Amino acid sequence: MLKPVLLKQLQQRISGLPLYVSLWDGTQAGNADTAAIHIRLTSPAALKAFIKPTLGSLARAYVEGEMDLDGSPREILSLGSSLCGAEFCRDEKGSDLWKWWRHTRSRDRKNIQYHYDISNDFYGLWLDERRMYSCAYYREPDMSLEDAQEAKLDLICRKLALKPGERLLDIGCGWGGLIFHAARHYGVRAVGITLSDNQHDHVAEEIKANNLLDRVEVRVMDYREMPEAGEFDKIASVGMVEHVGRKNLTAYFQRIHDLLKPGGLVLNHGITAAALKSKGLGSGISEFVDDYVFPGGELEHISEVMQHATGGGLECLDAENLRPHYARTLWEWVRRLDSRAEEARKLIGERNYRIWRIYMAGSAHAFDQGWMELWQVLAGKPLAPGVQPNYPYQRDYIYR
Repeated sequence: MLKPVLLKQLQQRISGLPLYVSLWDGTQAGNADTAAIHIRLTSPAALKAFIKPTLGSLARAYVEGEMDLDGSPREILSLGSSLCGAEFCRDEKGSDLWKWWRHTRSRDRKNIQYHYDISNDFYGLWLDERRMYSCAYYREPDMSLEDAQEAKLDLICRKLALKPGERLLDIGCGWGGLIFHAARHYGVRAVGITLSDNQHDHVAEEIKANNLLDRVEVRVMDYREMPEAGEFDKIASVGMVEHVGRKNLTAYFQRIHDLLKPGGLVLNHGITAAALKSKGLGSGISEFVDDYVFPGGELEHISEVMQHATGGGLECLDAENLRPHYARTLWEWVRRLDSRAEEARKLIGERNYRIWRIYMAGSAHAFDQGWMELWQVLAGKPLAPGVQPNYPYQRDYIYR
Protein backbone atom coordinates (compact mmCIF):
# COMPACT_ATOMS: atom_id res chain seq x y z
CA MET A 1 0.00 0.00 0.00
CA LEU A 2 0.97 3.61 -0.43
CA LYS A 3 3.10 5.13 2.33
CA PRO A 4 0.98 7.24 4.74
CA VAL A 5 2.95 10.43 4.01
CA LEU A 6 2.34 10.12 0.26
CA LEU A 7 -1.32 9.30 0.79
CA LYS A 8 -1.68 12.40 2.96
CA GLN A 9 -0.02 14.54 0.28
CA LEU A 10 -2.33 13.08 -2.35
CA GLN A 11 -5.42 13.77 -0.26
CA GLN A 12 -4.29 17.32 0.43
CA ARG A 13 -3.65 17.90 -3.25
CA ILE A 14 -7.18 16.92 -4.34
CA SER A 15 -9.04 18.34 -1.32
CA GLY A 16 -12.09 20.29 -2.45
CA LEU A 17 -11.69 19.32 -6.11
CA PRO A 18 -14.26 17.27 -8.09
CA LEU A 19 -11.67 14.56 -8.54
CA TYR A 20 -11.31 10.85 -7.87
CA VAL A 21 -7.85 9.25 -8.02
CA SER A 22 -7.01 5.55 -8.15
CA LEU A 23 -3.48 4.12 -8.00
CA TRP A 24 -1.72 1.07 -9.36
CA ASP A 25 -1.76 -0.59 -5.91
CA GLY A 26 -5.49 -0.17 -5.30
CA THR A 27 -5.23 3.00 -3.21
CA GLN A 28 -8.09 5.44 -3.80
CA ALA A 29 -8.67 9.07 -2.92
CA GLY A 30 -11.72 11.25 -3.44
CA ASN A 31 -15.35 10.31 -3.99
CA ALA A 32 -16.02 8.32 -7.14
CA ASP A 33 -19.76 9.04 -6.96
CA THR A 34 -19.46 12.85 -7.00
CA ALA A 35 -16.24 13.42 -8.95
CA ALA A 36 -16.45 14.83 -12.48
CA ILE A 37 -13.00 13.50 -13.34
CA HIS A 38 -11.34 10.15 -12.65
CA ILE A 39 -7.55 9.92 -12.80
CA ARG A 40 -5.70 6.61 -12.76
CA LEU A 41 -2.01 6.76 -11.85
CA THR A 42 -0.14 3.70 -13.09
CA SER A 43 3.32 4.21 -11.55
CA PRO A 44 5.17 5.92 -8.69
CA ALA A 45 6.63 8.37 -11.22
CA ALA A 46 3.12 9.48 -12.14
CA LEU A 47 2.28 10.00 -8.47
CA LYS A 48 5.34 12.23 -8.06
CA ALA A 49 4.28 14.29 -11.07
CA PHE A 50 0.77 14.56 -9.64
CA ILE A 51 1.74 15.64 -6.13
CA LYS A 52 4.09 18.37 -7.40
CA PRO A 53 2.55 19.07 -10.80
CA THR A 54 3.11 21.39 -13.69
CA LEU A 55 0.83 21.34 -16.70
CA GLY A 56 3.77 20.07 -18.73
CA SER A 57 4.58 17.19 -16.37
CA LEU A 58 0.93 16.12 -16.23
CA ALA A 59 0.72 16.16 -20.03
CA ARG A 60 3.89 14.05 -20.27
CA ALA A 61 2.51 11.50 -17.80
CA TYR A 62 -0.69 11.24 -19.82
CA VAL A 63 1.12 10.83 -23.15
CA GLU A 64 3.47 8.16 -21.77
CA GLY A 65 0.58 6.13 -20.33
CA GLU A 66 1.51 6.78 -16.70
CA MET A 67 -1.80 8.56 -16.18
CA ASP A 68 -5.27 7.90 -17.60
CA LEU A 69 -7.96 10.60 -17.62
CA ASP A 70 -11.73 10.15 -17.69
CA GLY A 71 -13.84 13.28 -18.04
CA SER A 72 -14.56 16.12 -20.46
CA PRO A 73 -11.44 17.78 -21.89
CA ARG A 74 -12.65 21.21 -20.76
CA GLU A 75 -13.06 20.08 -17.15
CA ILE A 76 -9.74 18.22 -17.22
CA LEU A 77 -7.84 21.33 -18.40
CA SER A 78 -9.62 23.59 -15.94
CA LEU A 79 -8.82 21.20 -13.11
CA GLY A 80 -5.21 20.91 -14.28
CA SER A 81 -4.79 24.68 -14.07
CA SER A 82 -6.17 24.65 -10.53
CA LEU A 83 -3.89 21.79 -9.50
CA CYS A 84 -0.82 23.56 -10.86
CA GLY A 85 -1.66 27.10 -9.88
CA ALA A 86 -1.25 27.97 -13.54
CA GLU A 87 -4.02 30.55 -13.85
CA PHE A 88 -1.52 33.26 -14.82
CA CYS A 89 1.05 31.29 -16.81
CA ARG A 90 0.70 33.79 -19.67
CA ASP A 91 2.90 36.04 -17.52
CA GLU A 92 5.67 33.49 -17.18
CA LYS A 93 8.81 33.95 -19.22
CA GLY A 94 9.05 30.28 -20.08
CA SER A 95 12.43 28.81 -20.95
CA ASP A 96 14.86 30.00 -23.59
CA LEU A 97 14.73 27.02 -25.92
CA TRP A 98 16.64 28.64 -28.78
CA LYS A 99 19.78 27.02 -30.08
CA TRP A 100 21.59 28.00 -33.27
CA TRP A 101 20.76 24.70 -34.98
CA ARG A 102 17.01 24.84 -34.31
CA HIS A 103 16.18 26.58 -37.58
CA THR A 104 18.63 25.39 -40.19
CA ARG A 105 16.91 24.34 -43.39
CA SER A 106 17.41 20.65 -42.71
CA ARG A 107 16.21 20.95 -39.12
CA ASP A 108 13.13 22.94 -40.13
CA ARG A 109 12.18 20.28 -42.65
CA LYS A 110 12.56 17.51 -40.08
CA ASN A 111 10.46 19.47 -37.60
CA ILE A 112 7.67 20.06 -40.12
CA GLN A 113 7.66 16.43 -41.23
CA TYR A 114 7.51 15.24 -37.61
CA HIS A 115 4.26 17.13 -37.08
CA TYR A 116 2.54 17.09 -40.46
CA ASP A 117 3.60 13.79 -42.04
CA ILE A 118 2.03 11.63 -39.36
CA SER A 119 -0.94 10.64 -41.59
CA ASN A 120 -3.15 12.53 -44.04
CA ASP A 121 -6.04 10.24 -43.12
CA PHE A 122 -5.62 11.08 -39.43
CA TYR A 123 -5.97 14.80 -40.08
CA GLY A 124 -8.94 14.03 -42.31
CA LEU A 125 -10.79 12.49 -39.35
CA TRP A 126 -11.29 15.74 -37.48
CA LEU A 127 -10.48 18.68 -39.76
CA ASP A 128 -13.03 20.15 -42.17
CA GLU A 129 -13.24 18.80 -45.70
CA ARG A 130 -10.53 21.23 -46.89
CA ARG A 131 -8.24 20.09 -44.05
CA MET A 132 -7.72 23.64 -42.85
CA TYR A 133 -5.35 23.30 -39.88
CA SER A 134 -5.52 26.90 -38.67
CA CYS A 135 -7.92 29.20 -36.84
CA ALA A 136 -11.41 29.41 -38.36
CA TYR A 137 -13.39 32.66 -38.51
CA TYR A 138 -16.84 32.44 -36.91
CA ARG A 139 -18.36 35.42 -38.66
CA GLU A 140 -21.80 34.29 -37.46
CA PRO A 141 -22.28 32.68 -34.01
CA ASP A 142 -24.05 29.57 -35.31
CA MET A 143 -21.57 28.71 -38.04
CA SER A 144 -20.36 25.14 -38.52
CA LEU A 145 -16.62 24.50 -38.61
CA GLU A 146 -16.82 24.01 -42.38
CA ASP A 147 -18.56 27.36 -42.89
CA ALA A 148 -16.22 29.14 -40.47
CA GLN A 149 -13.15 27.81 -42.28
CA GLU A 150 -14.54 29.01 -45.61
CA ALA A 151 -15.21 32.39 -43.98
CA LYS A 152 -11.56 32.47 -42.84
CA LEU A 153 -10.32 31.75 -46.36
CA ASP A 154 -12.53 34.49 -47.74
CA LEU A 155 -11.42 36.93 -45.03
CA ILE A 156 -7.77 36.38 -45.99
CA CYS A 157 -8.51 36.82 -49.69
CA ARG A 158 -10.50 40.00 -49.02
CA LYS A 159 -7.81 41.48 -46.80
CA LEU A 160 -5.29 40.81 -49.54
CA ALA A 161 -7.67 42.45 -52.06
CA LEU A 162 -7.02 39.62 -54.51
CA LYS A 163 -7.82 40.34 -58.16
CA PRO A 164 -8.07 38.07 -61.22
CA GLY A 165 -4.73 37.40 -62.84
CA GLU A 166 -2.65 38.26 -59.78
CA ARG A 167 0.05 35.89 -58.60
CA LEU A 168 -0.37 34.61 -55.01
CA LEU A 169 2.22 32.77 -52.90
CA ASP A 170 1.06 30.74 -49.87
CA ILE A 171 4.01 29.98 -47.57
CA GLY A 172 3.23 26.83 -45.60
CA CYS A 173 0.21 25.94 -47.75
CA GLY A 174 -0.93 22.90 -45.77
CA TRP A 175 -3.39 20.77 -47.71
CA GLY A 176 -4.05 23.55 -50.20
CA GLY A 177 -7.30 25.05 -48.94
CA LEU A 178 -6.28 28.68 -49.47
CA ILE A 179 -4.67 28.34 -52.89
CA PHE A 180 -7.66 26.39 -54.23
CA HIS A 181 -10.13 28.91 -52.79
CA ALA A 182 -8.18 31.87 -54.13
CA ALA A 183 -7.86 30.35 -57.60
CA ARG A 184 -11.52 29.36 -57.87
CA HIS A 185 -13.18 32.40 -56.33
CA TYR A 186 -10.70 35.21 -57.02
CA GLY A 187 -9.12 34.14 -60.30
CA VAL A 188 -5.50 34.26 -59.14
CA ARG A 189 -2.58 32.10 -60.18
CA ALA A 190 -1.45 30.47 -56.93
CA VAL A 191 1.76 28.82 -55.77
CA GLY A 192 1.84 26.91 -52.49
CA ILE A 193 5.01 25.75 -50.77
CA THR A 194 5.38 23.24 -47.94
CA LEU A 195 8.10 21.10 -46.35
CA SER A 196 5.66 18.22 -45.80
CA ASP A 197 5.77 15.42 -48.36
CA ASN A 198 2.29 14.23 -47.36
CA GLN A 199 0.78 17.66 -47.85
CA HIS A 200 2.54 18.15 -51.18
CA ASP A 201 1.32 14.81 -52.52
CA HIS A 202 -2.26 15.53 -51.45
CA VAL A 203 -2.30 18.99 -53.06
CA ALA A 204 -0.69 17.71 -56.26
CA GLU A 205 -3.38 15.04 -56.60
CA GLU A 206 -6.14 17.60 -56.01
CA ILE A 207 -4.68 19.94 -58.63
CA LYS A 208 -4.82 17.18 -61.25
CA ALA A 209 -8.24 15.92 -60.17
CA ASN A 210 -9.72 19.42 -60.46
CA ASN A 211 -7.98 20.39 -63.72
CA LEU A 212 -6.16 23.32 -62.14
CA LEU A 213 -2.68 22.70 -63.53
CA ASP A 214 -2.72 26.05 -65.33
CA ARG A 215 -3.69 28.02 -62.19
CA VAL A 216 -2.34 26.23 -59.11
CA GLU A 217 1.13 24.90 -58.32
CA VAL A 218 2.56 23.19 -55.25
CA ARG A 219 6.22 22.71 -54.34
CA VAL A 220 8.23 21.06 -51.59
CA MET A 221 10.38 24.10 -50.93
CA ASP A 222 11.79 26.20 -48.10
CA TYR A 223 10.77 29.86 -48.23
CA ARG A 224 14.48 30.74 -48.25
CA GLU A 225 14.85 28.90 -51.58
CA MET A 226 12.10 30.71 -53.50
CA PRO A 227 13.71 32.11 -56.69
CA GLU A 228 11.01 34.53 -57.88
CA ALA A 229 12.23 37.85 -56.50
CA GLY A 230 9.68 40.61 -57.01
CA GLU A 231 7.20 38.40 -58.88
CA PHE A 232 4.26 37.99 -56.46
CA ASP A 233 1.40 40.46 -56.15
CA LYS A 234 0.23 38.99 -52.83
CA ILE A 235 1.62 36.57 -50.22
CA ALA A 236 -0.15 34.64 -47.45
CA SER A 237 1.64 33.21 -44.43
CA VAL A 238 -0.88 31.15 -42.43
CA GLY A 239 0.35 29.23 -39.39
CA MET A 240 3.93 29.60 -40.59
CA VAL A 241 5.42 32.33 -38.41
CA GLU A 242 5.37 30.00 -35.37
CA HIS A 243 7.88 27.72 -37.11
CA VAL A 244 10.36 30.36 -38.26
CA GLY A 245 12.15 30.99 -34.98
CA ARG A 246 12.53 34.35 -33.24
CA LYS A 247 16.11 34.80 -34.44
CA ASN A 248 14.99 34.41 -38.05
CA LEU A 249 11.85 36.56 -38.06
CA THR A 250 13.34 39.73 -39.50
CA ALA A 251 15.01 37.70 -42.25
CA TYR A 252 11.69 35.92 -42.88
CA PHE A 253 9.83 39.16 -43.46
CA GLN A 254 12.76 40.48 -45.51
CA ARG A 255 12.40 37.44 -47.77
CA ILE A 256 8.67 38.12 -48.11
CA HIS A 257 9.49 41.75 -48.95
CA ASP A 258 11.92 40.63 -51.64
CA LEU A 259 9.39 38.20 -53.19
CA LEU A 260 6.67 40.87 -53.43
CA LYS A 261 6.22 43.31 -56.27
CA PRO A 262 6.37 47.00 -55.27
CA GLY A 263 3.00 47.82 -53.70
CA GLY A 264 2.28 44.14 -52.95
CA LEU A 265 0.55 42.91 -49.79
CA VAL A 266 1.19 40.08 -47.32
CA LEU A 267 -1.24 38.65 -44.77
CA ASN A 268 0.50 37.03 -41.79
CA HIS A 269 -1.87 34.82 -39.77
CA GLY A 270 -0.17 33.29 -36.73
CA ILE A 271 -0.21 32.39 -33.04
CA THR A 272 1.51 34.84 -30.71
CA ALA A 273 2.33 34.94 -27.01
CA ALA A 274 -0.01 37.17 -24.99
CA ALA A 275 2.65 38.36 -22.53
CA LEU A 276 5.16 41.03 -23.45
CA LYS A 277 8.77 39.84 -23.78
CA SER A 278 7.58 36.25 -23.40
CA LYS A 279 9.78 33.33 -24.47
CA GLY A 280 6.90 30.87 -24.20
CA LEU A 281 4.27 29.63 -21.76
CA GLY A 282 5.08 28.68 -18.18
CA SER A 283 4.22 25.59 -16.09
CA GLY A 284 6.31 23.38 -18.39
CA ILE A 285 4.00 23.93 -21.36
CA SER A 286 6.63 25.25 -23.77
CA GLU A 287 8.95 22.33 -23.04
CA PHE A 288 6.17 19.77 -23.55
CA VAL A 289 5.14 21.27 -26.88
CA ASP A 290 8.75 21.41 -28.07
CA ASP A 291 9.42 17.79 -27.13
CA TYR A 292 6.17 16.20 -28.29
CA VAL A 293 4.26 18.42 -30.69
CA PHE A 294 6.05 21.25 -32.53
CA PRO A 295 9.83 20.84 -32.35
CA GLY A 296 11.35 24.25 -32.97
CA GLY A 297 8.12 26.18 -32.46
CA GLU A 298 8.59 29.62 -30.88
CA LEU A 299 6.09 32.37 -30.08
CA GLU A 300 6.62 36.11 -29.95
CA HIS A 301 4.30 38.88 -28.78
CA ILE A 302 2.44 40.60 -31.61
CA SER A 303 4.36 43.84 -31.02
CA GLU A 304 7.60 41.97 -31.70
CA VAL A 305 6.18 40.26 -34.79
CA MET A 306 5.24 43.67 -36.18
CA GLN A 307 8.65 45.02 -35.24
CA HIS A 308 10.30 42.20 -37.21
CA ALA A 309 7.99 42.85 -40.18
CA THR A 310 8.99 46.52 -40.15
CA GLY A 311 12.64 45.51 -39.85
CA GLY A 312 12.17 43.39 -42.95
CA GLY A 313 11.15 46.43 -44.97
CA LEU A 314 7.35 46.00 -44.79
CA GLU A 315 4.78 48.57 -43.68
CA CYS A 316 2.16 47.18 -41.26
CA LEU A 317 -1.29 48.34 -42.37
CA ASP A 318 -3.89 46.47 -40.35
CA ALA A 319 -4.05 44.02 -37.41
CA GLU A 320 -6.85 41.89 -35.93
CA ASN A 321 -6.85 39.51 -32.96
CA LEU A 322 -8.92 36.34 -33.51
CA ARG A 323 -8.15 34.74 -30.13
CA PRO A 324 -11.72 33.58 -29.27
CA HIS A 325 -12.12 32.17 -32.77
CA TYR A 326 -9.15 29.86 -32.25
CA ALA A 327 -10.41 28.66 -28.88
CA ARG A 328 -13.69 27.67 -30.50
CA THR A 329 -11.90 26.07 -33.48
CA LEU A 330 -9.70 23.95 -31.22
CA TRP A 331 -12.53 22.77 -28.97
CA GLU A 332 -14.39 21.66 -32.10
CA TRP A 333 -11.31 19.76 -33.29
CA VAL A 334 -11.06 18.05 -29.88
CA ARG A 335 -14.74 17.10 -30.02
CA ARG A 336 -14.34 15.62 -33.48
CA LEU A 337 -11.17 13.75 -32.54
CA ASP A 338 -12.83 12.27 -29.45
CA SER A 339 -15.81 11.17 -31.55
CA ARG A 340 -13.46 9.15 -33.79
CA ALA A 341 -10.97 8.08 -31.16
CA GLU A 342 -10.80 4.41 -32.14
CA GLU A 343 -10.16 5.23 -35.80
CA ALA A 344 -7.45 7.69 -34.75
CA ARG A 345 -5.75 5.11 -32.55
CA LYS A 346 -5.69 2.62 -35.43
CA LEU A 347 -4.10 5.19 -37.74
CA ILE A 348 -1.41 6.67 -35.47
CA GLY A 349 -1.29 4.59 -32.28
CA GLU A 350 -2.30 5.31 -28.69
CA ARG A 351 0.68 7.50 -27.80
CA ASN A 352 0.30 9.84 -30.79
CA TYR A 353 -3.45 10.00 -30.22
CA ARG A 354 -2.80 11.16 -26.66
CA ILE A 355 -0.29 13.77 -27.86
CA TRP A 356 -2.79 15.37 -30.24
CA ARG A 357 -5.69 15.15 -27.82
CA ILE A 358 -3.94 16.81 -24.87
CA TYR A 359 -2.12 19.30 -27.10
CA MET A 360 -5.27 20.56 -28.80
CA ALA A 361 -7.30 20.65 -25.59
CA GLY A 362 -4.46 22.43 -23.84
CA SER A 363 -4.19 24.94 -26.66
CA ALA A 364 -7.93 25.59 -26.59
CA HIS A 365 -7.68 26.22 -22.83
CA ALA A 366 -4.70 28.54 -23.36
CA PHE A 367 -6.65 30.64 -25.88
CA ASP A 368 -9.66 30.70 -23.56
CA GLN A 369 -7.46 31.91 -20.71
CA GLY A 370 -5.73 34.55 -22.82
CA TRP A 371 -2.29 32.96 -22.58
CA MET A 372 -1.98 32.93 -26.39
CA GLU A 373 -3.46 35.03 -29.17
CA LEU A 374 -4.04 34.67 -32.90
CA TRP A 375 -3.26 37.75 -34.97
CA GLN A 376 -3.78 38.56 -38.61
CA VAL A 377 -1.42 41.32 -39.69
CA LEU A 378 -1.71 42.87 -43.13
CA ALA A 379 1.50 44.50 -44.36
CA GLY A 380 2.82 45.74 -47.65
CA LYS A 381 5.87 46.60 -49.69
CA PRO A 382 6.02 50.32 -50.44
CA LEU A 383 5.64 51.33 -54.07
CA ALA A 384 8.67 53.58 -53.52
CA PRO A 385 10.34 55.09 -50.46
CA GLY A 386 7.59 56.85 -48.50
CA VAL A 387 4.82 55.73 -50.88
CA GLN A 388 2.18 53.52 -49.24
CA PRO A 389 1.53 50.02 -50.64
CA ASN A 390 -1.62 49.39 -52.69
CA TYR A 391 -3.98 49.55 -49.71
CA PRO A 392 -7.33 51.43 -49.65
CA TYR A 393 -7.80 54.33 -47.26
CA GLN A 394 -10.48 52.47 -45.29
CA ARG A 395 -11.42 48.88 -44.38
CA ASP A 396 -14.84 48.76 -46.07
CA TYR A 397 -13.40 46.72 -48.94
CA ILE A 398 -12.77 43.81 -46.55
CA TYR A 399 -16.33 43.53 -45.23
CA ARG A 400 -18.35 44.53 -48.27
